[in-house]
Amino acid sequence: MREQESESSTEKGGRRRLRRLRDRLSYDDPDKRLIGEIAEQVSEQRIARDLSQKELAELCATSQPAIARLEAGVRPPRIDTLQRVAGALDCELEVRLRPRTRTKKERQGEKSEGGKLG
Repeated sequence: MREQESESSTEKGGRRRLRRLRDRLSYDDPDKRLIGEIAEQVSEQRIARDLSQKELAELCATSQPAIARLEAGVRPPRIDTLQRVAGALDCELEVRLRPRTRTKKERQGEKSEGGKLG
């Protein structure tokens, strides 16, 4: 029974850290939002797999303070670091570029279609 209590307190502590992280980061800044989302996902996946920061660090061949900084969203993580963390957490790392504006080709296509009558 005591073991279950300690697990639930660990989970509660993780949730508190995530709330503080969300509160601290400015979600108006896209860069900070991205870093915060990555930090949150790493922390959630680590807790879901019942790993301590130290255990995750060992699996990634890094240090516990490095994992703590990653989960705190202190600075942008490197792609190779994210690849090692994703592998250790048995997760797929997905990076994509989504256009925020139309491409030149799309704009030119709209101009040529705009002159036609149907």
